[in-house]
Amino acid sequence: MLVLLPPSEGKTRPGRRRGPVSLDALSWPELTDARSRVLSALVEASGRPDALDVLGVGASLAADVEANRTLHVAPSAPAGEVYSGVLYDALALTGLSPAARRRANRWLVVTSALWGVLRPTDRIPTYRLSMGTTLPGLGPLAGYWRPLLDEPLTAAAGRGLVVDLRSTTYQAAWTPTGPVAARTVAVRVLRETQGRRTVVSHMAKHTRGQVCRVLLESEREARTPRDLAEVVGRRWRCELVPPAQPGRTWTLDVVIDGSDEAVAGA
Repeated sequence: MLVLLPPSEGKTRPGRRRGPVSLDALSWPELTDARSRVLSALVEASGRPDALDVLGVGASLAADVEANRTLHVAPSAPAGEVYSGVLYDALALTGLSPAARRRANRWLVVTSALWGVLRPTDRIPTYRLSMGTTLPGLGPLAGYWRPLLDEPLTAAAGRGLVVDLRSTTYQAAWTPTGPVAARTVAVRVLRETQGRRTVVSHMAKHTRGQVCRVLLESEREARTPRDLAEVVGRRWRCELVPPAQPGRTWTLDVVIDGSDEAVAGA
């Protein structure tokens, strides 16, 4: 199984005594040169007078943008510890059982604007960069990464099920096609209130994190879209929607009601 995750805007800064990132040590070393180009472009862009506009952030994140300028020497930690937003809080990697943690290290792949793709064990510094950014010299980052990620992620998917827990911004960097699409399921979160269903946006991250945890802790590995619906269906109401046409992915609608804690936290 391959489980695709987004990164998180919220990050935990590694301790000062931890060493800096080693690009050569990250998973998928064939991406090293591409990562180096993005890293250099980000460091340069973060030092521009219009850095906040370039990176699409407000003045409250000026310190994060300034910190981008020292990413080459900033302390690093495993990505599973650095990413600490809503989805990762719900996933709670550190609280997984030993068997589930081993599955996480094999199955989970984070799509990143800076690093392309990562495993949870890859050591990275905190940074500020979104996949929706257009970096000077490189262009839109989703378009930059798209041709570079197809081969390694298709190989990583193998013949197994692919579960896509990313937002559309990060899906743009790699969308499975062909045979891989036929066994890829994108998880969508719907809220049902008084019989009416609406798509959940921000707090969908919480439910997706919980879905990921359920998959990792399950004694049964889902091998088909229908297996996935069965495993997830033990916790939530869900509906499996087949592809609209060949070459497209499946969708698993996870339905939560108005009293669900994911909505209550919004």
